[in-house]
Amino acid sequence: MFSSLLLAVLSGEVVREMPASPLFFGLFTFGVLALLLYFTMRIDRD
Repeated sequence: MFSSLLLAVLSGEVVREMPASPLFFGLFTFGVLALLLYFTMRIDRD
């Protein structure tokens, strides 16, 4: 853990924390894409 942090600092990269968990991002993205697919299929049916 410390060595990767030290390597990031030495290479000049900024270590950032994500504002939410990766699981939340995955579920949110899945929901948005599923909603877009639903609307696309409804428009195609009409």
